[in-house]
Amino acid sequence: MKNFRTILLLLVMLSASLVMAQSSWVSQVEGMMERGEFKKAEKFMQSLPKKVRVAEEVRIDSLNTIMTRIRKDFTMTPDSGINLIKEKMPEVTDQQIAKWKRDKKIEYMIIDGQEWWFRKSVRNLWLLADELKEDHDADKMETYNTRRKYYLEAMQSPADENGLRDWRHINITFYLDVNADAVPAGETLRVWMPFPYENLRQKNIKLESSNRDVTFSQGSKHHTVYMEGVAEKGKPTHFEYTFSYDVAERHICQQDLLAMLEPYNTDSPEYKEFTGDYPPHIVITDDTRALAREIVEGETNPVLQASKIFDWISMTYPWAGAREYSTIKNMPEYVMANGHGDCGQVALMYITLVRSLGIPARWESGWMLHPDEVNWHDWAETYFEGIGWVPTDQSFGRSAVGTPMNSYYTTGIDVYRMASNEAIGDKLSPEKKYIRSETVDFQPGEVEWRKGNLYYDTWKSHLIVNSIDKIKR
Repeated sequence: MKNFRTILLLLVMLSASLVMAQSSWVSQVEGMMERGEFKKAEKFMQSLPKKVRVAEEVRIDSLNTIMTRIRKDFTMTPDSGINLIKEKMPEVTDQQIAKWKRDKKIEYMIIDGQEWWFRKSVRNLWLLADELKEDHDADKMETYNTRRKYYLEAMQSPADENGLRDWRHINITFYLDVNADAVPAGETLRVWMPFPYENLRQKNIKLESSNRDVTFSQGSKHHTVYMEGVAEKGKPTHFEYTFSYDVAERHICQQDLLAMLEPYNTDSPEYKEFTGDYPPHIVITDDTRALAREIVEGETNPVLQASKIFDWISMTYPWAGAREYSTIKNMPEYVMANGHGDCGQVALMYITLVRSLGIPARWESGWMLHPDEVNWHDWAETYFEGIGWVPTDQSFGRSAVGTPMNSYYTTGIDVYRMASNEAIGDKLSPEKKYIRSETVDFQPGEVEWRKGNLYYDTWKSHLIVNSIDKIKR
């Protein structure tokens, strides 16, 4: 019995040492990556013992993949960037450009000793620099006027007891084409694509047709259809399905929320889940609590607190084109460090800050289906006791600051939506082996084969809105 205990203790110690060794090499590589020492990191992983490389194949693949994606995002030389700026602004000076870099209006990295600009940095500059603000304001007002039309259209229908109105029946075709010879002929392609899920605003979801057998996701917060296809030499591999669902606009005004609000049941599992951490992008710290308290300025009512957080983000962080999410360690920290954020980044910042005040909030995302504006989009939901989960579109709110619609997207969302995700970074179903092209969100789809993930440059997907019809009720 004594020998058994000794052997067991040795096994435990060996297991612990292996975990520590794994943690050590990973932290060393991540440190090199943060310093932009990519070649050094790659060489270091190549020099790991064979047993480690075999056991950690997927982790090593993921780290190498993230460096590859950063290189794809940071492809513009400083000279090229400056020339593009001068085409639009010939009078620009070196001092202005240096200031824009210091102020994070131009995003750049030093990779292996060389400076590279983010591929969207010049386009983003026109959205971020104070000197160029007037050009952007005209676009912002046009966006506001368009979205106000959707609001006025919805208000023509009476709301039910849940604040739902303007029901529509939507029919959509989604297809994904993997490039010819992206994998050898005869290999099986595994494909995941978005699908709506049933919630208060979305009902009667139906798969109308598909060109291959479909498996629906089970237990994942990313709702998908899964298909497989065998690659043929010289031919793209096509995956396609059509589905329909009913969707409603929902908005509850602040006055009604205040009247219905009840104290939170802080002992409930749901409350604890949605006011806690969800690393790496939702992390409650002393700093986030302090910032949130500073923003709300002593306000204690959750409805008014959430509104103050929403308005502060809208006024503080303008929209700009984003880096690949998989290359960012913590989204809210990235927004604060760089002074801007796209829809998903500011949604995560909102969720983090309101959770820091003890207000439950969660992620939702999918597609925006507005006429001539079909695209990926992310938003949030905020929980108020006595009312339930209320949609919150932080990014759309930025186009309404200082207008009569200022509070609409704080506690509402228009009808032109297809929600397919209830959380970030969940495992796909069936489970995917290699790192996803999008590790946080899920909209365009995911593809892999037995030897690895297939990135966006090896396939293309499209969402086509076939019809959006009003439902008579």
